[in-house]
Amino acid sequence: MSANDSRADAPDYRDTVFLPQTDFPMRAGLPAREPEWLARWERIGIYDRLRERAAGRTPFILHDGPPYANGNLHIGHALNKVLKDFIVRSQQMMGRDSRYVPGWDCHGLPIEWKIEEQYRQKGQDKDAVDIVEFRQECRRFAEHWVDVQRDEFKRLGVTGKWDDPYLTMDYHAEAVIAAEFMKLVMNGSLYQGSKPVMWSPVEKTALAEAEVEYKDHTSHTIWVRFGVVASQGIFATKKPASVVIWTTTPWTIPQNRAVAYHPAIAYGLYEVGGVAENATAKPGELLVLADALAESVMSAAKVADWQRVADVAPADLEGLVLAHPLRGVEGGAGEWDFDVPMLAGEHVTDEAGTGFVHTAPSHGDDDYQLGLKHGLPMTYNVEPDGSYRADLPLFGGQAIIEPDGKDGPANVSVIKQLAWAGALLAKGRIKHSYPHSWRSKAPLIYRNTPQWFAAIDKPLADGMGEYGDTIRARALASIDRLVRWTPQTGRNRIHAMVENRPDWVLSRQRAWGVPLTCFVRRGARPTDEDYLLRDQRVNDRVIAAFERDGADVWYRDGFKAQMLEGVADPEDYEQVMDVLDVWFDSGSTHAFVIRDRADGSPDGIADLYLEGTDQHRGWFQSSLLQASATRGRAPYKGVLTHGFTLDEKGMKMSKSLGNTIVPAEVIRQYGADILRLWVAQVDYGADSRIGPEILKGVADSYRRLRNTLRFMLGSLAGFAEAERVAPEEMPELEQWVLHRLAQLDHAVRRGYDAYDFQGLFQTLFQFCTVDLSAFYFDIRKDALYCDAPDSLRRRAARTVLDILYHRLVTWLAPILPFTMEDVWLSRFPSDQDSVHLRDFPATPADWLNEPLAAKWDHVRRARRVVTAALEVRRSDKTIGASLEAAPVVHVEDPEALAALKSVDFADICITSDLSLTADPAPAEAFRMAELPGVGVVFERAMGEKCQRCWKILPDVGSHAHAGVCARCDAVLG
Repeated sequence: MSANDSRADAPDYRDTVFLPQTDFPMRAGLPAREPEWLARWERIGIYDRLRERAAGRTPFILHDGPPYANGNLHIGHALNKVLKDFIVRSQQMMGRDSRYVPGWDCHGLPIEWKIEEQYRQKGQDKDAVDIVEFRQECRRFAEHWVDVQRDEFKRLGVTGKWDDPYLTMDYHAEAVIAAEFMKLVMNGSLYQGSKPVMWSPVEKTALAEAEVEYKDHTSHTIWVRFGVVASQGIFATKKPASVVIWTTTPWTIPQNRAVAYHPAIAYGLYEVGGVAENATAKPGELLVLADALAESVMSAAKVADWQRVADVAPADLEGLVLAHPLRGVEGGAGEWDFDVPMLAGEHVTDEAGTGFVHTAPSHGDDDYQLGLKHGLPMTYNVEPDGSYRADLPLFGGQAIIEPDGKDGPANVSVIKQLAWAGALLAKGRIKHSYPHSWRSKAPLIYRNTPQWFAAIDKPLADGMGEYGDTIRARALASIDRLVRWTPQTGRNRIHAMVENRPDWVLSRQRAWGVPLTCFVRRGARPTDEDYLLRDQRVNDRVIAAFERDGADVWYRDGFKAQMLEGVADPEDYEQVMDVLDVWFDSGSTHAFVIRDRADGSPDGIADLYLEGTDQHRGWFQSSLLQASATRGRAPYKGVLTHGFTLDEKGMKMSKSLGNTIVPAEVIRQYGADILRLWVAQVDYGADSRIGPEILKGVADSYRRLRNTLRFMLGSLAGFAEAERVAPEEMPELEQWVLHRLAQLDHAVRRGYDAYDFQGLFQTLFQFCTVDLSAFYFDIRKDALYCDAPDSLRRRAARTVLDILYHRLVTWLAPILPFTMEDVWLSRFPSDQDSVHLRDFPATPADWLNEPLAAKWDHVRRARRVVTAALEVRRSDKTIGASLEAAPVVHVEDPEALAALKSVDFADICITSDLSLTADPAPAEAFRMAELPGVGVVFERAMGEKCQRCWKILPDVGSHAHAGVCARCDAVLG
């Protein structure tokens, strides 16, 4: 009879084998079971209990960047909040008092826009509604979406103070926002200026840089002649010439007040020769152009041939006088019958266009700065809705941008008038990156309007000059000296933005927000010293009123008189009715959350801000500038950024493309832990891809991890402290596992501290699947199943399993909170306990054993060769299982051979027997090129198959119990 045969009369020993026993299910059922854990955590009040237990610990505050309360969550929200939760939970379990107060941005245009849409659908005029009533509707809208989003965030397993979040529309928050604004009033950084700002004609309000996104847009482009009227230099000896400008905003030409050149650019005087039949260029005319751009201009103007007739020196251009291109146009009523000066400007280049820049001070920052320097007049031709003022000749009432965001007729009208005036040299279309509102997605314009600004370069006499005397200086010093940027490239990005940014536009011409709580003297000019009322008594009254009744009181009749009573005559002052940029709201959160709350920080500074890379121009920057103005430094010690979410092909998600991934749908199909595991597996520093196939792969990783944990639970059934074995008494294999745990303890803590979730999860996953499942568990199953309960080897294995369990379950709890709670309670059932009330266990440093690890590296390498050789024999059906083999292993390296001889290598290779030899391996031996020096010759195991442990040994059948080996006979007693 062969060793593989089983005898019909053999005893059945199945009940004597210690197989794993656990109620922990193989199938997770996360979508159905996770809500139970959520309800449990809420019932036992885990977050508050952690705060009580953590009293006296070093605080760690991750300050929540407030999402906007106006819709269901998208996958970017999930990525952001789950990353935050990884950090909050892990910092807590590493011994900190890790506090997280979620918050919401509640004011601003998106909510106001939604309420206006509701009015429009009912045929009502928003402006006819009482402003306080309108604001109340906005508040109710925000309250609804806060509740919806709170439930969606909680469903992701995110821990935090959900029963007491912060809202920018809370009365205390509104009072603090107003108080922070009034600090700018008092320290002199606030001023009112008339200058061009990014303006949304669709939304009828100014926008901050953070509210602007750049998208491709097709614009009209024109080349326009400005005729030389006062000749000098080279122009005094030539026939009349024209300076040519190029612009992609024809609608700004009526506002032109100068042309700019650069003294270092080489210019020439060019004479037009032959032209195409439909060209607007004229044979023989003289054009002034930058030499580097002359050819491209002539091509656009359909000029067939031309010649350069003279150099044009800087002296020829300095002080040159030009005619406005619409001078004398029919119907112009003399509007443009003025001279246009030629001015030197550092912003002019010869990279595109003509080498000359048309300058409209009311519609561009470079233009404005040049106009300020030379006293150019500002124009007020464009209304808030993006149309020309009604009485502007030729163009009155025409829209630049229509209410639906599409181009109005203004550009085409201007082009036609230029053509009739003989000023149009050429025209075309260009597709380029153009600013749009990230709210309405409509194109923007630069528009000159009176707005309130925070001066970021004005010295502040506020006694907080440790990091500089201006907002910009303090912000830049904070970036370089006080903040840890992850990744470091974030520092470069925000530094460049702050270094080059203009003053902060604080005012918005809207209704839903915190008003600019200031009063201006009637009849005074913005530049007058007493233009703004600066009185702390008034400020204190406003703050108290907002604390009591919210910001709505600003709009109630008699409020101004009440605030100014006994301080100033109300008739002498006007109350400002603009609202604050919502970025000032969210930029102020450090004051009413970190500074003011009991669960804040004594120094009012957060340990970490975490948002997407777009927030370098958004919340990170507004918080930095606001805090630099009001407390002298950044409100955070660290800033972490993540990328955006894309579909599986790397495309931006879009409803029209049908490639969006909605968190709620992923949770319904897989459960929140699968979504969280996706976050842990991506490189969040770059853009992250997600889709059905990617989620299937994540779910597969989860199943493999779950099976590892399930095996541990089953093998630990009934484990008691009396079984525990001290590390020094354990077999070497168990000591090697402890060594790996000591290494992992360092890696896990280092990974969580560095926010390297991808790296730390991959480390743990590889340990579970390779070191444990494929190696340690594979080897020790025999001892766990078949050794006597009191045997040292089995007790040591179960001790190590217990140690593994406590570490793996806590290490993975921040990433997979639902699953690890299930694993914990499966072993330690309790009405009040939770794995999330635990810290990471301390791991003794003396578990590290590098000499032992080096020895076992030899063992594992040789084992790989043996198992690969046996797999070949299993594949060709020579054997059915590795226990049927007794291979001869040839080992060339003496050190490796000694290592193998010092252990039970047959046991480690899961063979019934095994021979080791230093003899050279014969030609037929199995080898692996990547593991030289080891050859394996296959031999069958001799003897009978033990009916209990299935090893094939010569002594089977010679003991008291039929059909078993000596080891099993002793266990059976």
